[in-house]
Amino acid sequence: MITSITILLLFAATIYIFMQQAQFGKRPSGERLELIKKSPNYRNGSFQNLSYTPDLTEGASIFSVMKEFLLNDNKSKKPSQKIPTIKTDLLQLDPTENTVVWFGHSSYFIQIDGKKILVDPVLSGSASPLSFTNKAFDGTSIYTTDDFPEIDYLFISHDHWDHLDYKTIMKLKPKINTIITGLGTGAHFEHWGFDTNTIIEKDWNETFTLEDGFTVYTVPARHFSGRSFIRKKALWTSFVLKTPTSKLFIGGDSGYDSHFAEIGKQFGPFDLAFLENGQYDKSWKYIHMTPNEVLQAAIDLNVKSLFPVHSSKFVLANHDWNEPLSKITALSKATDIHLITPLIGEKILLSEKKDFPKWWEFSN
Repeated sequence: MITSITILLLFAATIYIFMQQAQFGKRPSGERLELIKKSPNYRNGSFQNLSYTPDLTEGASIFSVMKEFLLNDNKSKKPSQKIPTIKTDLLQLDPTENTVVWFGHSSYFIQIDGKKILVDPVLSGSASPLSFTNKAFDGTSIYTTDDFPEIDYLFISHDHWDHLDYKTIMKLKPKINTIITGLGTGAHFEHWGFDTNTIIEKDWNETFTLEDGFTVYTVPARHFSGRSFIRKKALWTSFVLKTPTSKLFIGGDSGYDSHFAEIGKQFGPFDLAFLENGQYDKSWKYIHMTPNEVLQAAIDLNVKSLFPVHSSKFVLANHDWNEPLSKITALSKATDIHLITPLIGEKILLSEKKDFPKWWEFSN
Protein backbone atom coordinates (compact mmCIF):
# COMPACT_ATOMS: atom_id res chain seq x y z
CA MET A 1 0.00 0.00 0.00
CA ILE A 2 2.78 2.42 0.93
CA THR A 3 4.60 1.64 -2.31
CA SER A 4 1.46 2.29 -4.38
CA ILE A 5 0.79 5.59 -2.65
CA THR A 6 4.42 6.64 -3.15
CA ILE A 7 4.22 5.85 -6.88
CA LEU A 8 0.98 7.80 -7.23
CA LEU A 9 2.45 10.78 -5.39
CA LEU A 10 5.56 10.72 -7.56
CA PHE A 11 3.41 10.50 -10.69
CA ALA A 12 1.27 13.44 -9.55
CA ALA A 13 4.36 15.47 -8.69
CA THR A 14 5.88 14.75 -12.11
CA ILE A 15 2.72 15.94 -13.87
CA TYR A 16 2.57 19.06 -11.70
CA ILE A 17 6.21 19.95 -12.43
CA PHE A 18 5.73 19.27 -16.14
CA MET A 19 2.74 21.57 -16.29
CA GLN A 20 4.68 24.47 -14.80
CA GLN A 21 6.43 24.88 -18.14
CA ALA A 22 5.95 28.21 -19.91
CA GLN A 23 4.18 26.57 -22.85
CA PHE A 24 1.08 25.97 -20.71
CA GLY A 25 0.65 29.72 -20.29
CA LYS A 26 -1.22 31.32 -17.40
CA ARG A 27 -4.82 31.59 -16.33
CA PRO A 28 -6.25 35.12 -16.08
CA SER A 29 -5.75 36.91 -12.75
CA GLY A 30 -5.75 40.38 -11.24
CA GLU A 31 -7.28 43.17 -13.34
CA ARG A 32 -7.77 40.82 -16.29
CA LEU A 33 -9.83 38.43 -14.19
CA GLU A 34 -11.89 41.27 -12.73
CA LEU A 35 -12.71 42.43 -16.25
CA ILE A 36 -13.67 38.89 -17.24
CA LYS A 37 -16.04 38.59 -14.28
CA LYS A 38 -18.05 41.48 -15.73
CA SER A 39 -18.68 39.62 -18.98
CA PRO A 40 -22.26 38.42 -19.57
CA ASN A 41 -20.69 35.27 -21.02
CA TYR A 42 -18.82 34.41 -17.79
CA ARG A 43 -20.80 32.64 -15.08
CA ASN A 44 -19.96 30.35 -12.19
CA GLY A 45 -16.24 30.82 -12.70
CA SER A 46 -16.15 29.93 -16.42
CA PHE A 47 -17.06 31.26 -19.83
CA GLN A 48 -20.28 29.76 -21.20
CA ASN A 49 -21.62 29.05 -24.67
CA LEU A 50 -24.84 30.70 -25.82
CA SER A 51 -26.57 27.30 -25.95
CA TYR A 52 -26.15 24.32 -23.65
CA THR A 53 -22.96 22.68 -24.94
CA PRO A 54 -21.58 19.57 -23.27
CA ASP A 55 -18.02 18.73 -24.29
CA LEU A 56 -19.13 15.18 -25.12
CA THR A 57 -22.30 13.85 -26.69
CA GLU A 58 -24.81 12.17 -24.42
CA GLY A 59 -23.69 8.60 -23.71
CA ALA A 60 -20.02 9.29 -24.47
CA SER A 61 -17.32 9.47 -21.81
CA ILE A 62 -13.65 10.33 -21.70
CA PHE A 63 -12.95 6.61 -21.33
CA SER A 64 -15.04 5.60 -24.36
CA VAL A 65 -13.56 8.39 -26.49
CA MET A 66 -9.97 7.48 -25.59
CA LYS A 67 -10.65 3.78 -26.10
CA GLU A 68 -12.10 4.35 -29.55
CA PHE A 69 -9.33 6.74 -30.58
CA LEU A 70 -6.47 4.55 -29.36
CA LEU A 71 -7.89 1.20 -30.48
CA ASN A 72 -9.32 2.39 -33.79
CA ASP A 73 -7.44 0.53 -36.54
CA ASN A 74 -8.48 2.88 -39.35
CA LYS A 75 -5.21 3.26 -41.27
CA SER A 76 -6.80 6.01 -43.37
CA LYS A 77 -6.71 8.44 -40.45
CA LYS A 78 -3.26 9.32 -41.81
CA PRO A 79 -2.23 9.71 -45.46
CA SER A 80 -0.16 6.86 -46.84
CA GLN A 81 2.23 9.17 -48.65
CA LYS A 82 3.69 12.63 -48.47
CA ILE A 83 1.08 15.35 -48.92
CA PRO A 84 1.69 17.48 -52.03
CA THR A 85 2.49 21.12 -51.27
CA ILE A 86 3.72 24.34 -52.87
CA LYS A 87 5.93 26.79 -51.04
CA THR A 88 5.13 30.44 -51.70
CA ASP A 89 7.77 33.03 -50.88
CA LEU A 90 5.89 35.16 -48.37
CA LEU A 91 8.73 37.65 -48.20
CA GLN A 92 8.44 38.47 -51.91
CA LEU A 93 4.68 38.84 -52.31
CA ASP A 94 3.43 41.73 -54.42
CA PRO A 95 2.19 44.13 -51.71
CA THR A 96 -0.70 45.24 -53.94
CA GLU A 97 -2.14 41.71 -54.19
CA ASN A 98 -4.86 40.42 -51.88
CA THR A 99 -3.86 36.83 -51.18
CA VAL A 100 -4.30 33.86 -48.85
CA VAL A 101 -1.80 31.10 -48.10
CA TRP A 102 -2.89 28.09 -46.05
CA PHE A 103 -0.39 26.10 -43.94
CA GLY A 104 -2.65 23.15 -43.13
CA HIS A 105 -5.14 22.71 -40.29
CA SER A 106 -6.30 26.17 -39.11
CA SER A 107 -3.17 28.20 -39.84
CA TYR A 108 -3.23 30.70 -42.68
CA PHE A 109 -1.75 33.99 -43.85
CA ILE A 110 -3.80 36.80 -45.38
CA GLN A 111 -2.40 39.79 -47.20
CA ILE A 112 -5.20 42.27 -47.84
CA ASP A 113 -5.35 45.99 -48.52
CA GLY A 114 -1.73 46.43 -47.50
CA LYS A 115 -1.94 44.53 -44.20
CA LYS A 116 -0.38 41.19 -43.33
CA ILE A 117 -2.49 38.93 -41.12
CA LEU A 118 -1.72 35.57 -39.54
CA VAL A 119 -4.34 33.27 -38.00
CA ASP A 120 -3.75 30.48 -35.43
CA PRO A 121 -0.21 29.57 -36.55
CA VAL A 122 1.03 26.09 -35.62
CA LEU A 123 4.38 25.46 -37.33
CA SER A 124 6.31 23.39 -34.79
CA GLY A 125 5.32 20.04 -36.32
CA SER A 126 3.11 19.00 -33.41
CA ALA A 127 -0.23 20.03 -31.90
CA SER A 128 0.56 18.91 -28.37
CA PRO A 129 2.63 19.84 -25.31
CA LEU A 130 4.51 16.59 -26.01
CA SER A 131 6.34 17.12 -29.31
CA PHE A 132 6.39 13.40 -30.13
CA THR A 133 2.57 13.21 -30.13
CA ASN A 134 -0.01 14.67 -32.56
CA LYS A 135 2.72 15.07 -35.13
CA ALA A 136 2.03 16.77 -38.45
CA PHE A 137 1.54 14.66 -41.57
CA ASP A 138 4.59 14.04 -43.72
CA GLY A 139 5.17 16.94 -46.09
CA THR A 140 2.97 19.50 -44.34
CA SER A 141 5.63 21.29 -42.27
CA ILE A 142 7.19 23.22 -45.13
CA TYR A 143 7.18 26.66 -43.47
CA THR A 144 9.23 27.95 -40.57
CA THR A 145 8.92 31.27 -38.78
CA ASP A 146 11.89 32.55 -40.81
CA ASP A 147 9.64 32.47 -43.89
CA PHE A 148 7.30 35.15 -42.51
CA PRO A 149 7.35 38.90 -42.99
CA GLU A 150 6.37 41.32 -40.25
CA ILE A 151 2.82 40.52 -39.10
CA ASP A 152 0.48 43.47 -38.64
CA TYR A 153 -2.29 41.45 -36.95
CA LEU A 154 -2.09 38.05 -35.33
CA PHE A 155 -5.57 36.56 -34.76
CA ILE A 156 -5.88 33.78 -32.16
CA SER A 157 -9.32 32.16 -31.99
CA HIS A 158 -8.70 30.25 -28.74
CA ASP A 159 -5.90 28.66 -26.73
CA HIS A 160 -6.07 24.98 -27.70
CA TRP A 161 -2.75 23.46 -28.73
CA ASP A 162 -3.74 23.07 -32.38
CA HIS A 163 -4.47 26.82 -32.58
CA LEU A 164 -2.00 28.43 -30.18
CA ASP A 165 1.47 26.93 -30.51
CA TYR A 166 3.99 28.20 -27.97
CA LYS A 167 7.11 27.41 -30.04
CA THR A 168 5.73 29.14 -33.11
CA ILE A 169 4.55 32.19 -31.18
CA MET A 170 7.87 32.67 -29.40
CA LYS A 171 9.85 32.47 -32.63
CA LEU A 172 7.47 34.90 -34.33
CA LYS A 173 7.51 37.29 -31.37
CA PRO A 174 9.81 39.95 -32.90
CA LYS A 175 7.62 40.07 -36.02
CA ILE A 176 4.20 40.44 -34.36
CA ASN A 177 2.84 43.97 -34.07
CA THR A 178 -0.67 43.39 -32.68
CA ILE A 179 -2.43 40.35 -31.18
CA ILE A 180 -6.21 40.07 -31.45
CA THR A 181 -7.95 37.42 -29.36
CA GLY A 182 -10.72 36.65 -26.87
CA LEU A 183 -10.89 37.69 -23.24
CA GLY A 184 -8.39 35.88 -21.05
CA THR A 185 -6.08 34.56 -23.75
CA GLY A 186 -3.87 37.59 -23.33
CA ALA A 187 -2.72 36.13 -20.01
CA HIS A 188 -0.71 33.56 -21.96
CA PHE A 189 0.94 36.21 -24.11
CA GLU A 190 1.74 38.43 -21.14
CA HIS A 191 3.29 35.41 -19.38
CA TRP A 192 5.38 34.84 -22.50
CA GLY A 193 6.80 38.35 -22.36
CA PHE A 194 4.65 40.20 -24.90
CA ASP A 195 4.01 43.88 -24.33
CA THR A 196 0.46 44.25 -23.00
CA ASN A 197 0.02 47.29 -25.25
CA THR A 198 0.17 44.98 -28.26
CA ILE A 199 -2.62 42.69 -27.00
CA ILE A 200 -6.27 43.35 -27.85
CA GLU A 201 -8.61 41.08 -25.87
CA LYS A 202 -12.34 41.32 -26.44
CA ASP A 203 -15.60 39.74 -25.39
CA TRP A 204 -18.18 38.55 -27.93
CA ASN A 205 -20.11 41.29 -29.72
CA GLU A 206 -17.48 43.98 -29.39
CA THR A 207 -16.16 46.24 -32.13
CA PHE A 208 -12.84 48.00 -32.54
CA THR A 209 -11.13 49.92 -35.30
CA LEU A 210 -7.59 49.28 -36.45
CA GLU A 211 -5.53 51.32 -38.87
CA ASP A 212 -6.33 52.28 -42.45
CA GLY A 213 -10.00 51.35 -42.58
CA PHE A 214 -9.81 47.95 -40.84
CA THR A 215 -12.56 47.08 -38.35
CA VAL A 216 -12.93 43.92 -36.25
CA TYR A 217 -16.10 42.52 -34.70
CA THR A 218 -15.77 39.67 -32.22
CA VAL A 219 -18.62 37.17 -32.60
CA PRO A 220 -19.65 33.97 -30.79
CA ALA A 221 -18.45 30.43 -31.44
CA ARG A 222 -19.65 27.20 -29.82
CA HIS A 223 -16.64 25.49 -28.32
CA PHE A 224 -14.42 25.70 -25.20
CA SER A 225 -10.86 26.58 -24.22
CA GLY A 226 -8.02 25.36 -22.03
CA ARG A 227 -4.38 24.26 -22.27
CA SER A 228 -4.55 21.93 -19.27
CA PHE A 229 -7.17 20.05 -17.27
CA ILE A 230 -8.89 23.34 -16.39
CA ARG A 231 -11.21 24.63 -19.11
CA LYS A 232 -13.18 27.71 -20.16
CA LYS A 233 -11.12 30.33 -18.31
CA ALA A 234 -10.42 32.18 -21.58
CA LEU A 235 -12.91 32.94 -24.33
CA TRP A 236 -13.14 31.12 -27.66
CA THR A 237 -14.25 33.37 -30.50
CA SER A 238 -14.66 34.05 -34.20
CA PHE A 239 -14.05 37.35 -35.97
CA VAL A 240 -15.67 39.50 -38.61
CA LEU A 241 -13.00 41.53 -40.39
CA LYS A 242 -13.99 44.49 -42.54
CA THR A 243 -11.24 45.91 -44.74
CA PRO A 244 -11.44 48.77 -47.26
CA THR A 245 -12.33 46.29 -50.01
CA SER A 246 -13.63 43.08 -48.40
CA LYS A 247 -15.55 41.48 -45.59
CA LEU A 248 -14.13 38.26 -44.13
CA PHE A 249 -15.38 35.78 -41.55
CA ILE A 250 -12.48 34.26 -39.60
CA GLY A 251 -14.06 31.31 -37.86
CA GLY A 252 -12.68 29.57 -34.81
CA ASP A 253 -13.60 26.06 -33.74
CA SER A 254 -17.36 25.82 -33.37
CA GLY A 255 -20.25 23.44 -33.28
CA TYR A 256 -23.26 24.34 -35.40
CA ASP A 257 -25.89 26.58 -33.83
CA SER A 258 -28.10 29.58 -34.50
CA HIS A 259 -25.24 32.04 -34.02
CA PHE A 260 -24.16 31.60 -37.64
CA ALA A 261 -27.53 32.83 -38.91
CA GLU A 262 -27.44 35.74 -36.47
CA ILE A 263 -23.96 36.74 -37.65
CA GLY A 264 -25.11 36.41 -41.26
CA LYS A 265 -28.09 38.70 -40.64
CA GLN A 266 -25.98 41.31 -38.90
CA PHE A 267 -22.85 41.30 -41.07
CA GLY A 268 -23.48 39.33 -44.26
CA PRO A 269 -22.92 38.87 -47.07
CA PHE A 270 -19.28 37.86 -46.71
CA ASP A 271 -16.77 37.84 -49.54
CA LEU A 272 -14.93 34.95 -47.89
CA ALA A 273 -15.40 32.76 -44.83
CA PHE A 274 -12.88 30.46 -43.19
CA LEU A 275 -14.80 27.67 -41.45
CA GLU A 276 -13.50 24.75 -39.42
CA ASN A 277 -14.20 21.55 -41.38
CA GLY A 278 -12.56 18.52 -39.78
CA GLN A 279 -11.82 16.72 -36.50
CA TYR A 280 -15.53 16.04 -35.98
CA ASP A 281 -16.99 12.94 -34.36
CA LYS A 282 -20.30 11.61 -33.09
CA SER A 283 -18.89 11.76 -29.56
CA TRP A 284 -18.33 15.54 -29.63
CA LYS A 285 -21.00 16.71 -32.03
CA TYR A 286 -21.74 19.94 -30.13
CA ILE A 287 -18.27 21.48 -30.42
CA HIS A 288 -17.27 20.69 -34.02
CA MET A 289 -19.20 20.66 -37.28
CA THR A 290 -19.61 17.89 -39.83
CA PRO A 291 -19.17 18.95 -43.48
CA ASN A 292 -22.97 19.12 -43.87
CA GLU A 293 -23.11 21.58 -40.98
CA VAL A 294 -20.15 23.56 -42.32
CA LEU A 295 -21.99 24.10 -45.60
CA GLN A 296 -25.15 25.10 -43.74
CA ALA A 297 -23.13 27.53 -41.63
CA ALA A 298 -21.74 29.06 -44.84
CA ILE A 299 -25.27 29.43 -46.18
CA ASP A 300 -26.41 30.97 -42.88
CA LEU A 301 -23.52 33.44 -43.01
CA ASN A 302 -24.36 34.32 -46.63
CA VAL A 303 -20.87 33.77 -48.01
CA LYS A 304 -19.67 34.08 -51.58
CA SER A 305 -16.56 31.95 -51.09
CA LEU A 306 -15.82 29.27 -48.49
CA PHE A 307 -12.34 28.21 -47.39
CA PRO A 308 -12.64 25.00 -45.30
CA VAL A 309 -9.81 24.56 -42.79
CA HIS A 310 -9.05 22.41 -39.70
CA SER A 311 -7.95 19.37 -41.69
CA SER A 312 -5.06 17.76 -43.59
CA LYS A 313 -2.29 18.10 -40.99
CA PHE A 314 -3.06 16.34 -37.69
CA VAL A 315 -5.04 13.30 -36.50
CA LEU A 316 -7.45 14.61 -33.87
CA ALA A 317 -10.49 12.49 -34.78
CA ASN A 318 -11.40 9.05 -36.13
CA HIS A 319 -12.48 9.95 -39.67
CA ASP A 320 -10.33 9.42 -42.76
CA TRP A 321 -7.81 12.23 -43.07
CA ASN A 322 -9.23 13.36 -46.43
CA GLU A 323 -12.92 12.88 -45.63
CA PRO A 324 -13.58 16.52 -44.65
CA LEU A 325 -12.40 17.89 -48.00
CA SER A 326 -14.02 15.10 -50.01
CA LYS A 327 -17.38 15.62 -48.37
CA ILE A 328 -17.46 19.42 -48.43
CA THR A 329 -16.46 19.37 -52.10
CA ALA A 330 -19.30 17.04 -53.02
CA LEU A 331 -21.84 18.92 -50.94
CA SER A 332 -20.90 22.36 -52.23
CA LYS A 333 -21.82 21.42 -55.82
CA ALA A 334 -25.48 21.93 -54.92
CA THR A 335 -24.82 25.60 -54.04
CA ASP A 336 -23.46 28.74 -55.68
CA ILE A 337 -20.76 29.06 -53.03
CA HIS A 338 -17.25 29.12 -54.46
CA LEU A 339 -15.15 26.52 -52.63
CA ILE A 340 -11.44 27.22 -52.08
CA THR A 341 -9.38 24.05 -51.54
CA PRO A 342 -5.76 24.81 -52.44
CA LEU A 343 -2.61 22.88 -51.72
CA ILE A 344 -0.84 23.71 -48.50
CA GLY A 345 1.38 26.70 -49.29
CA GLU A 346 -0.36 27.65 -52.53
CA LYS A 347 -0.97 31.37 -53.09
CA ILE A 348 -4.61 32.21 -53.74
CA LEU A 349 -5.72 35.56 -55.11
CA LEU A 350 -8.91 36.68 -53.38
CA SER A 351 -10.23 38.17 -56.63
CA GLU A 352 -9.74 34.89 -58.49
CA LYS A 353 -12.50 32.33 -58.96
CA LYS A 354 -10.94 29.04 -60.02
CA ASP A 355 -11.55 25.34 -59.77
CA PHE A 356 -9.12 23.37 -57.62
CA PRO A 357 -7.82 19.86 -58.30
CA LYS A 358 -8.74 17.20 -55.74
CA TRP A 359 -5.18 16.88 -54.50
CA TRP A 360 -6.31 14.84 -51.48
CA GLU A 361 -7.46 11.97 -53.69
CA PHE A 362 -4.68 9.43 -53.70
CA SER A 363 -4.77 5.81 -52.69
CA ASN A 364 -4.13 4.83 -49.11
